[in-house]
Amino acid sequence: MIRVTDRIALHDWEIVEEFARASGPGGQNVQKVETAVRLRFDARNSPSLMDDVKARLMRLAGSRLTKEGVILIDARRHRTQERNRADALDRLVTLIRVAAEPPPPPRKKTRPTLASKLRRLAGKKQRGDVKALRAKPTGNL
Repeated sequence: MIRVTDRIALHDWEIVEEFARASGPGGQNVQKVETAVRLRFDARNSPSLMDDVKARLMRLAGSRLTKEGVILIDARRHRTQERNRADALDRLVTLIRVAAEPPPPPRKKTRPTLASKLRRLAGKKQRGDVKALRAKPTGNL
């Protein structure tokens, strides 16, 4: 069991890991060892997640989500398979934690107070007066 939050835990069988040879630094180790990790998590059919969390998770996943509802996470930052596995799992757990947080309440529309309207108009008037002082004087003498 992988604990995500107090109320959410994923079963080990829900996560599938595939390994491949990573590109980048590592010398001969790159050509010999499969250090890159591709983690697959079937978000749409997961029994561990509630429907509202699934919907938010699939919205948050963006381009990592396939048409079948599977989230794919590639991890190839590190040189060892163990660190890449931990990195991929951490990224999935973080994504699920963000999706598990309830959305913020909608903003209540408010109207500006009379005092704030008057302050705004006074500021506009003062700014206009400053700009009027910049104008060339008229020759009415």
